[in-house]
Amino acid sequence: MAELNLDDAVVTTRLDAIINWGRKNSMWPLPFGTACCAIEFMSMMSSKYDFSRFGAEALRFSPRQSDLLLVLGTITNKQAPVLRQIYAQMAEPKWVISVGVCASSGGMYRTYATLQGIDRVVPVDVYVPGCPPRPETMIYGAMKLQEKITAEALKARKDHIQAFYDSMDRQRDLEAEQGLTAHQAVRSMVLEAGQTGAQRIW
Repeated sequence: MAELNLDDAVVTTRLDAIINWGRKNSMWPLPFGTACCAIEFMSMMSSKYDFSRFGAEALRFSPRQSDLLLVLGTITNKQAPVLRQIYAQMAEPKWVISVGVCASSGGMYRTYATLQGIDRVVPVDVYVPGCPPRPETMIYGAMKLQEKITAEALKARKDHIQAFYDSMDRQRDLEAEQGLTAHQAVRSMVLEAGQTGAQRIW
């Protein structure tokens, strides 16, 4: 009987490692563009910068076919419930990159109408600085997200997303009990979080 040689046929690894390897190399981005950062994103997706190198060329404009949300530009308070709904509809596991200072902190728009950072209403994994950031900066942000995906545990990502779903349940309860619109419910939750020092509603 011939000797069985498994040197080239068997690889030992961890379940987290092999799944995260597949996840980080097959991101399906959904751009939520509202301002000039979206123009820089268009450049990043062109052949010059070749975002396809990261397995992210399958650009989708349907949240149910995407797992990477790129928020590109200013988000107003009235847009906050729309952004939350889009994130809720995305395929799991899902990640968010906040592109530019407007999405990350409200930027120069320190007004009552502008959301002072999208991380108050949706989980954010990577922040990309700049006004607007260059395509190279966005690519660096995607690389940092890949590093984060590689290092995270499967259960940690699940718990992270579940915390957001719990906040969606609270939002729907407010709408039903007090007769609020989605915008009014989210605004009420943001104000309450600010009063308690939490700064975020999820």
